[in-house]
Amino acid sequence: MSEQFKHFLSQFSETNATLDYFTDFKKIKSNVNKISIKLNQLNYLIGKQNLKEAVNELYQENPTVFEVLDILIAIRKNKKAKTFNNKGQIVLLDTYFTTPESILEYIYETGLAEVFRNKDVTNLVDYVFGIEVGLDTNARKNRGGDNMSKAVSLIFDKAEVFYKKEVNNTIFSEIISLGADVKRFDFVIKTKKKTYLIEANYYNSGGSKLNETARAYSDVAPKINQYSNYEFVWITDGQGWFSAKNKLEEAYNIIPSLYNLITIEDFINKIKTEEILKF
Repeated sequence: MSEQFKHFLSQFSETNATLDYFTDFKKIKSNVNKISIKLNQLNYLIGKQNLKEAVNELYQENPTVFEVLDILIAIRKNKKAKTFNNKGQIVLLDTYFTTPESILEYIYETGLAEVFRNKDVTNLVDYVFGIEVGLDTNARKNRGGDNMSKAVSLIFDKAEVFYKKEVNNTIFSEIISLGADVKRFDFVIKTKKKTYLIEANYYNSGGSKLNETARAYSDVAPKINQYSNYEFVWITDGQGWFSAKNKLEEAYNIIPSLYNLITIEDFINKIKTEEILKF
């Protein structure tokens, strides 16, 4: 590992998480509101000792109310979860929600029966709100990327750099080396000398995605840089890279314009000497 790359890596920040990174309450509220009527109807089961009778009564009133039972065990409907039934068959979870008998089996086998009887939960709308908060943690990686885009935008704005966001490569007809695939760049900056096509991302944690990203950008950069009036720029950061530093170093040696949130100032100084254009 070269000393230059070691220094580059040592500059990576510990986090880019702002307080709104942790939980998206607007999305959570929206998810709960979509099923709140059915959840309120399911509240009828809370405290009932004779659940068989209660399920039958509720089923006769509105059989569709049980369609939201999956979220009560923190499973989203679009996940198409599967399970073993009592006959040893693999079935979709939502097949339990079609008859009073299978609904009752679901309630008992999942442990919800005791939750209902003992009133461990007093309001299913509030309960599902809590479940949604927990499930929302899976979306944090995406918000990390959004935060990086915001951070880079703020840096450019502060430096009075004109840019466009989320620009498709199709508008650059000269670049035929990327093939027929449509690629959207996070930022595009144009100077009198070059047009800079920029990707920006941030990784709080490791994973195979980092290796894939480094490999993909190492492939894209030479295809763009072969055109003298274009240059590929990658701005990345985050402690997640420490688990994939070898692959990042390979990219560092291939991509001339690779920056982090500290060295991005070097890029800004460079393009200002070239005179930034509005386009």
